[in-house]
Amino acid sequence: MNPMEKLRTLQKKLYSLQYALAVMDFDAQTAAPSGSDEGRSEAMALLSDMKYQLLTDSALPELLQQAEAMELNVQQKAEVRELKRLYKETCCIPAEEYSQFTKLTAKAIGVWQKAREEDNFDLFAPYLEEIIAMRRKMAGYFDASKPAYDVWLDQYEPGLNMEQCDEFFAQLRQVISPLVAKIQALGAEPAPAYLDAEWPLEAQRELSLELAQLMQIDLDHCAIAESAHPFTTEFYKGDVRITTHYDQRDVTNNLFSIVHEGGHALYELHTADRLQYTCLASGASMGIHESQSRFYENYLARNLAFVEHLWPTLQRLFPVQLQGVEPESFHRAINRCEPGLIRIEADELTYSLHVMVRYEVEKQLMDGSLNVQELPAAWNKAMKDLLGVDVPSDKLGVLQDIHWAGGDFGYFPSYALGTAYAAQLFAKMKEEVPVESLLRKGDFAPINQWLEERIWKYGKEKLPGELLQDAFGEPFSSVYYTDYLKEKFSHLYRLN
Repeated sequence: MNPMEKLRTLQKKLYSLQYALAVMDFDAQTAAPSGSDEGRSEAMALLSDMKYQLLTDSALPELLQQAEAMELNVQQKAEVRELKRLYKETCCIPAEEYSQFTKLTAKAIGVWQKAREEDNFDLFAPYLEEIIAMRRKMAGYFDASKPAYDVWLDQYEPGLNMEQCDEFFAQLRQVISPLVAKIQALGAEPAPAYLDAEWPLEAQRELSLELAQLMQIDLDHCAIAESAHPFTTEFYKGDVRITTHYDQRDVTNNLFSIVHEGGHALYELHTADRLQYTCLASGASMGIHESQSRFYENYLARNLAFVEHLWPTLQRLFPVQLQGVEPESFHRAINRCEPGLIRIEADELTYSLHVMVRYEVEKQLMDGSLNVQELPAAWNKAMKDLLGVDVPSDKLGVLQDIHWAGGDFGYFPSYALGTAYAAQLFAKMKEEVPVESLLRKGDFAPINQWLEERIWKYGKEKLPGELLQDAFGEPFSSVYYTDYLKEKFSHLYRLN
């Protein structure tokens, strides 16, 4: 075998181990009994150790060097680039600590679930303290010259740092905060009475399937499960899993969860076949991935044209709840601006303010200026300052997201960045594709095809900056996002 063929064999082994780890992680969050954490964490630690051994093999640097000396195509060059990155990042973490961290986060996720159910932050706090300490230490192994939080921002969104985030969020806040204030000054707009109803769970489950089919998600290769916090996991192109959360008192919770996670799933289902079983067979970055989910959730599913197409389905599934209701009323209801407690239930305008809360507190947790015991109070203060809401419990506050239990510090900014990337994609798509008329017909094929050609098929082959530049035909600009919000909410609330 030549060096490139040997690297392909290595990638298949890595894929197989990652597949097994992903299945265990998915099971932990969906179907595993609450007392199963210990046994699973042992198994996951062993598999992670095997993965670690593969990525830190002393023969790998020479093999990569030999491969680089060959005449490589674009994909092969990207595979070598990605393997070099994985080798460098894995080698810098001692094996014992790598295994310890895997065990810790596997246990922490189970403890977080229990703490959330019981509204008991103190249960989770010791695990969070240990995770933060390990994340700080690991960041030093990666790059001791950078602040720990910059290291983790760069992991999720290559090239991103706190300076860029501070500037990005300042630009958003400059537009969003005055808009929210103007809308609030008009007086509270209560949710329509029909939304506060019993929405049968079986009908909601049927809606999930119909939404997936409408979006052209291949259900032979994508399964829908239930979890406390909706998420998407890809095992490979032929097996993608999404989860949703059903609330009998809120049909929109599931509706937007399915569309959001469906956007993630479409990305994974449409990576090029040639990338499968390589380290390139996934999204280019967390921000790029989030741009796809937010694109479907906000720019399509909150569009009146989409609501009009979906309306007969909603009326068939929920005839009592929607009796006498017009699609325009439902569209207005799902686009109301109402600052609330839960990020994943936030309206489109205030969503990025929720991300800012998390960004500010996790920055401080990572640099040590905020300790874990102070976290609930700091969270509650940030929620009051940015969203004007009082947090009644930790379950509805600091315990609502799974990310920190998994060690995912630096992940949250990608949600806001992805939403902003999606605004620019939406603007560019509308120049070439009649989006609204397609939504009215329920024809997602041209929309999906446009995204597949520009984003999905490349996986990690292109770096995020190159991928966006090629898709946009220009550099990324948050102005598309802020202009979209100003135009949409000024029109909805007649602010001009």
